Parts: sequence; C-alpha cells; structure tokens
Amino acid sequence: MIISWHLLKNFIKLDVTPEEAAERLSLSGAEVEYISRPEAKIKGVTVARVDSLKKHHAKEHLLVAELNTCKGEVVCVTAAKNLKPGDMVFYGAPGSTLADGKELSARSFDGVESAGMMLSAAEMGLPDVDIVEGILTLPKDALVGSDATTLYGFGDTLLDVSITPNRGDLLSVLGMARELHGLFPDSELLPMPWEAETTEETIEQPIEFGSISPLRNGARPRLAAEWPIEFGSISLPDPGCINYNLGLATDVTIAPSPVDVRVALSHLGMRPISNIVDATNYVMLTLGQPLHAFDLNTLPAPEVTVRAAFDGEKILTLDGKERVLTPADMLITSGGVGIGLAGVMGGSQTGIADDTKIVLLEGANFSARRVGHTSRRLGLTSEASFRYARGVDPTLAETGVDYALYLMRVWSGAKVGYRKKSAVNAAPEPKPVSLTKKKLDTILLWSDMDESAKILEGFGLKRVSQSVSQDGPVMSFTPPTWRPDITIEEDLIEEIGRFRGYNDAPDILPGVLPRRADIGAETVLAGALRGVAIARGYVEAITYSFLPERFTDALHLPHDDIRANPLTLANPISQDWMAMRTTLIPGLLAGLKESLSSGWREPVRIFEVGRIFLRDPHAKNGHREEDAMAGLVFGGIDPRTPWKETRDDFLSVKGDVEAFLASRGQAADFVSGTQPFGHTGQTADIVVSFGEEKKKLGFLARLSPAIEREMDFTEPVYVFEIFLAPLETPKKPVYSPASQFPAAFRDISMLAPLSRTNDEVIADIRAAVNKSSGAKSLLESVRLFDVYSGKGIPEGLRSLAFAVTYRAKEKTLQDEDVDGIHNAARDTLTQKGYSMR
Repeated sequence: MIISWHLLKNFIKLDVTPEEAAERLSLSGAEVEYISRPEAKIKGVTVARVDSLKKHHAKEHLLVAELNTCKGEVVCVTAAKNLKPGDMVFYGAPGSTLADGKELSARSFDGVESAGMMLSAAEMGLPDVDIVEGILTLPKDALVGSDATTLYGFGDTLLDVSITPNRGDLLSVLGMARELHGLFPDSELLPMPWEAETTEETIEQPIEFGSISPLRNGARPRLAAEWPIEFGSISLPDPGCINYNLGLATDVTIAPSPVDVRVALSHLGMRPISNIVDATNYVMLTLGQPLHAFDLNTLPAPEVTVRAAFDGEKILTLDGKERVLTPADMLITSGGVGIGLAGVMGGSQTGIADDTKIVLLEGANFSARRVGHTSRRLGLTSEASFRYARGVDPTLAETGVDYALYLMRVWSGAKVGYRKKSAVNAAPEPKPVSLTKKKLDTILLWSDMDESAKILEGFGLKRVSQSVSQDGPVMSFTPPTWRPDITIEEDLIEEIGRFRGYNDAPDILPGVLPRRADIGAETVLAGALRGVAIARGYVEAITYSFLPERFTDALHLPHDDIRANPLTLANPISQDWMAMRTTLIPGLLAGLKESLSSGWREPVRIFEVGRIFLRDPHAKNGHREEDAMAGLVFGGIDPRTPWKETRDDFLSVKGDVEAFLASRGQAADFVSGTQPFGHTGQTADIVVSFGEEKKKLGFLARLSPAIEREMDFTEPVYVFEIFLAPLETPKKPVYSPASQFPAAFRDISMLAPLSRTNDEVIADIRAAVNKSSGAKSLLESVRLFDVYSGKGIPEGLRSLAFAVTYRAKEKTLQDEDVDGIHNAARDTLTQKGYSMR
C-alpha cells in the first residue's frame, strides 16, 4: 500500500518527518519497505504564463511562445498544439533539471532561440497526469514564479507500507492517519476534508427509481423520504451484502479531474480517467471505501438487486472479459441482468462514458470471505476486491458516497443534494473485549492498566467498563468498527505491546536454564541428504506446497491414483494455489520450465526436501502427511563443449539415488515399474529391504516424451522421488573381519531372458551357490562384467557374464572344493531355465 505524505497531512497534524513515521510504523507491525520521492530530481522548474503564441517563421509545425516567468519575458519554442494565450504552465529554464535528471539548456530553432522549455506531465515524471498530448496546463490561479515541487502534490513523499492481511483498515490514507495518531499521542486528527463544506440542501430524486425492499427477515433498511414514483426496488436477498447505498448526481459534465487529484492518483498507482471515475477512486484511496459509478441511462431497469449468481451465469466485466459464475459469487443485477461482480469489478455496459449525464453512485459493504473467494477463483484482483477481502468498515459506505458526491459537485458542477437510497442486512456489531492486569503482566511483563487504557483509546477503542475480579483489575474495551481483528484479550495486549515496542521489554533470565535441544530425526535426515545432494552437484529448490488443481492433468495421473485427488484449500490465495501437493515433482518441473523460458541453457540438477499431502480415509482428519525428497536432472539445451560430451542419463541419476540411500546405510533394488508420467522402459521402483520386509520407497523415471513435448522440454528430463520416513534411523554397518585366506575366482556365462533383470539373475546365482555350499556358504560376491545381445544370440535372450568370488574364513580353498560347488550351481541354474555357456 502506497501512502502519500501530502494527502496524509489533510487527515492528521503530525510533527514528525516521513522517516520518523516510517520507523515507528515498521516497529509496530506495518513495515515501511521503502520511502520514495519521485520528483526529487526536479530543480528550478517554476510556473509561467503564456502571454502570446505565434507560428515559427520557418517551421510550420512549431509555435513560438512568450512566457511571463516573474523574472521577465522569455521565449520558448514548442510543437505542442494544446496551448493558448493565458495558459499557466510549468517552465524549465536553462540549467533546471527534469524528473529523469536531464538538465535543460537553451537551443536554437532556425534562428529562434528557445530558453529552456515548457513541460509535459511526462517530463515532470507522471505521464498519466496529461489530459491531452502536449504541455501540462495548470489552473488559472497558479502563481507565476512558484516552485513546481511545492504545488499540486509534485515533490510528494511516498511510503510503501506492507500491510498484513488482518489490517484492512490500513489500506487508506484515513486508516494510516488513525494508526499514526495511535502511535504518536501528541498528533491531532483533522476534520474530514468535506465536513466544513457539505450542503444542508436535500431534494427528492427526480429519477423514476423505486423504493427499498430488502428481502431478508430482520433487515432494518435506513429509509429516507420516498421517491416521487415507486418503480422497482433495491433488494438484498444475499446476506453477503451487508449494506447497499445509492447516491444520485445529475447534470454531470464529464471532464478531467483537477491537477492535484491526477497527481495524487498517479502517485498511488492509479490512472486518472475522468472527474467522476477519479472521484470514486480518490475516495477509495483516502477513506478505504470502494465505490462504483453507474451511468443511469445504461441500467437495464430502474432497480438494483444483489443476489447469488446462478450456476454458469455470465457477465462481461469492465476489463472486457466474460466471466462464468457460480452460486458462491455475488452478482449485482438490474432487471435481472448482471451489471457488476459485487466487490470485485463492475460490468462493461453500465460504465461512465463521455456523454454520461446522470450518475448512480454505489457505496456498499460486502462479505470479505465471499469477495475474496470470487476474486481468487476468477484470478481477478482489483483495488476494490483487495480491500473488501481484507475487511472494510461496514459504517463507511454512506460516508464514502457523501464524500464522492461532494467531489463530483466541486469537480463537475453536478447537482448532488438528493437523499440517498439505502438497504441493509444484519451487520456484525463490535463486542467488548476484556483486559486483565494479570494476563497483561504475564505477556508483556508490564501492568500499568491506566496507561494501557490511554494507549488503546489512542487507537480508537472505547473503555466501557472497569472492575476488579479475583485475578485483579479488569477493563473492557469496544473496538471501533474498522478493527474487526480485535476480538480477544491477546489482541488488546498486542496493541499495547506494539505501541510500547518490544525492544523495551525488560530482560529477565528464565528460572531454569534451557537444556540441550534435540533437532529431531527428521531434521537430521534432511540435513544428511542435503549434504549428499550438494556434494553430487545438485542445487536445492524450495517450491510452494500449493499447486493448481490441474497439475494432475499435466502429469497424466489417472483418477484412481492417490496423487490425482489432492486436498483443496477452503480459502486459496489464487487459482494457481488451490490444491495441496501430492508429489514434489510438479514444483520442480515448474521451476525448470520457468528457468528455460527466462533463457537458461545449461544443465539443471535440482532437488527438494519437503512434505506432501495425501488423502487417507484411515488416517486422522482423512489425510496423512509424508516427508519426501525429489530430484530433477536436465541435460541443458546447449550441449556443445570442447571436451568429450558427458551427459546425465538414467543410469547416472540411478547412481545419485544409490548414493542418497548409501548415506543411510541402505542398498536399493531398482525394479522395472510404471508411472503415468514415466517413459516406458526407463521407469523403476526403488525397493529397499528392511530385515525380511521389502518396501517401495519411491521411483526413478524419465519423463514420457509426450509430457516433455507438452512442457517444451527439448532434452530428456529425469526425476526421482523417495519417501524419507523409513530412512530416519540409519542402518549401521556391521563389522566383519577380513579373512586371512585368499579368494578363489570363477566365471559364469549364460543366456538369460530379456524379461529378467540383472538383479534377479544375480539373486538366482546366489541362491544356486548357497544351495550347493550347504550350511557354510563360501560365496563372497557376484559381479556382472559383460552383457551382449545381437548376432548369434537368440531373440528374447541376452548373454551375461558374471565374476563369482569364493572365500572361506578358516582355510585356503582348493580347486576341487570350489569346482564342486560351482558346477553344482551351474546345474541348478540350468534346471531353472538358464542356458549355460
């Protein structure tokens, strides 16, 4: 939220610098991220009056202006077509500096010396302030010779404040003034700018617009005098609309808003449009109340209803996009036709146009939850929805309408003295919150109740009672309507604490010295795996736990896959963060895709240690959480190198996974498997033995070519994911003394079916040797050293050669000892179906 120091001074008398205010705000919880002065480089620019204009003698597209600068007459040459004699402009003399730091000088245009230049709003640093292309013209009462940085908000100081979601009241200049008043007790809140000038005149609205008829039981509409003709109604059948107010402005003349308003809006990040639209935006930024202006002549009917949208109902919003709605969305309708998404954005057909003469001004209060849901679901964030979703003072709507109508009268000459039409539903009332001396002292180590009352009253709370209980003095305070975040005693104590400052809390040693902490097995495991991953060239990535619901489609997950049914958030941040991740892979893929789209061409090796969330009807709360580690390897899109090319492949990534498991004392079997997103033939299940039990810990796969094409990956992508819980307790190595007797070596060569993996063949060899050895197995190791398939090998088979090592612990083996066992093992393997060679 950007706060204008220039506007702030209209709401509070505060004898501190912006830097001092920023420090106090930051220490109290509203962090000021930076302070800027957009026009700080402007030097020497003053107000001048155009006394005369004539065409350049040699260049028809140029004009020669004589300016009164209060220091004498000067001549300026310009190509601007929007000037006339008598206009007031900003003038930069030779030697003056513009907003971008450019220094001006005199310049000759075919014999006409131009002393400096007249300035546009863009040259003053705010291009949106310009009404038409050309020179920025100023009000007629501008004083010739005045410094530009002292006028109309030029030279303003802006504070960019980070507002927490519970403090929607700070999203306005008025809200920030109240906050600063609480933090600086010597400050003084000033009367609202319009209070001294509001008119006593009230006239009946001449437009045929019906009475008010809220449809909810118990609603108490605040009715003014009846309109002359009963025609339609303002109806609030949806309880999500807390109140709805309509003001009327007639005889409207659409024109630009005043210069200082356009400057203020530009500083605060909004583009000036017209005096009517700018009035609504200005009120929203200063008071915090979103408003919307309708052109009465474009309403489908003289009535307004706020209701839940029908499923599949559509509306074309002001941004020109068609929105498909659900019953969870609130729709503002007229004659049954949608004219606005409540609290989010107005409809395109009823907006203010250049020929608008009669304006209906909407000021309402909507449910923060409902507006936030619609905004996130549609991915449609507006200044209004940003405020409504964080809570707007329900009593502010009428005030906002009054202020905007006042501005329309001043800026456009509109007639605005008509009674407002209003309808209300039940609004939440602030409830008293008690503060006890005992809890105040327990949390803040400070217990001055009288001083606490002064602090809270400075923030707008009202003391309603004071008593003494068995726990000591008790005071009750009613929060103001703009502070719905204050509901419990701890909230009161937080207000007191942030005023006093936590840096000033007394230093008290704990009664018992802390014991040595245990960081836990999960943290130790994660740290160990991180170390191995980094040593093998991986870089750690940290991705969000939230994913778009469509991530299951991107991975081609079938509906019966547990990962295809994620838990969804009741209050998601946005459409892209609606589901809890069921695997870490999508986050890594998204990171790779973003890196490549930004120009990255080199290899990528990333990993993440994080938590996934899976539905489980047998678990508490219907879901379980699992810690996992995932990795992604991509060879890069520019493989050129002056050295021999060495690129990662399935086997190299398999070696990485083996290293991770080896760091925990485990060895894995990689069994041919399938994954919906995996390449057929390059996907393996990672199986680890824990005693007699074998557990599948995860998978290793190359992405299927189809997914690689969908994600625009031009090179193979390898991914793996392993569950960490079974690895929390490392398997300790068992010491076995080396035998002092030599080993005996034999080879076994065979034809094996392609359907059997090397590990399965090795397991068969071990079983055959152990069977032949009897009780004392002499087998020490079996190692594959040759694989051949092709010419001379029958189809469906491959030739494998293994080195077999025999060793006895108590003697040197003789050839006859080994040959007997080895030949018997060969016979066993032959019986098992292998063709021995």
